Amino acid sequence: MNSIDVDVIRTALDWLDRGHRVTLGTVVRTWGSAPRPPGSLMIIRDDGQVAGSVSGGCIEDDLIGRVARGELASRLPQVTTYGASAEEAQRFGLPCGGTVQVVLEPLAAASQLRELLVAIESHRLVARRLDLATGVVTLGPAQAGDTVRFDGRTLVTVHGPRMRLLIVGGGQLARYLAGMAVMLDYRVTVCEPREEYHEGWTALDGVTLSTQMPDDLVLAMNLDANSAVVAVTHDPKLDDLALMEALRTPAFYVGALGSKRNNDARRQRLREHFGLADDELARLRGPVGLNLGALTPPEIALAIVAEMTARRRGANVDGPLADWSGSTTECRTRA
Repeated sequence: MNSIDVDVIRTALDWLDRGHRVTLGTVVRTWGSAPRPPGSLMIIRDDGQVAGSVSGGCIEDDLIGRVARGELASRLPQVTTYGASAEEAQRFGLPCGGTVQVVLEPLAAASQLRELLVAIESHRLVARRLDLATGVVTLGPAQAGDTVRFDGRTLVTVHGPRMRLLIVGGGQLARYLAGMAVMLDYRVTVCEPREEYHEGWTALDGVTLSTQMPDDLVLAMNLDANSAVVAVTHDPKLDDLALMEALRTPAFYVGALGSKRNNDARRQRLREHFGLADDELARLRGPVGLNLGALTPPEIALAIVAEMTARRRGANVDGPLADWSGSTTECRTRA
């Protein structure tokens, strides 16, 4: 697994092992338009080196300077807020008058980062609880859907694979799609009953290979609103079985590879042979992915994860980029 959390935590542990003082910054609240969401992480080393981001570059330089001068979190965790006024938002380049609140935490062995990393790499969902008054950290299990919580005294952050992706098919496209999804913090399952496509999957970290039939696996996974399903085999005997069950679940994204004509035919089959209702069929993203003009398997995988991300974030994906009719459309900037 190679999520953002893991990169930052691994780097922090490396710096601590090399004898550096390290301060962890966590976005805990945002108001208005903010560059990074709550839960975003950044670490600052005693010599000014950084990893991660809490604002996309707006406030990092100021934080580095204040930490270096000992103004923030020299002994215990401390809260700081940027953009509380329009003047400050403009000074730091925060967009649209946004405000960002960050908890700074001096790291040590008692911060339990090593234990946290082990839990994340075991694909467990973990809640890390920080008491700001004492700096004491405890770890515990988290539930799907848990988010960052901060009441001014205690900070709870959630780490690990919060999203699941089921890919039906184990061909070349599936490998690129699985790799990109792992980087985006998805726990990936590849459903591939065909033995000739099994080679190499067990070596991919963060990916589980299943040889079950797709409909059985969808039912066994008990998909929820943090789940996505993408069918990429081009074989109706496999894709349709998965879609038949997936479209009846709360999964936030269900997509199928193929042309518009093929997907229209697929919807007809699902309606006539499997009894899916029109509202269920309307949830199918097919042709799958945003229309980025993608041709190669990596480009198609990028188009798919882009659409998944847009759906997950509540962005409109039904504009020009989602038109896979074959016509050329011009992207226009929305006012």
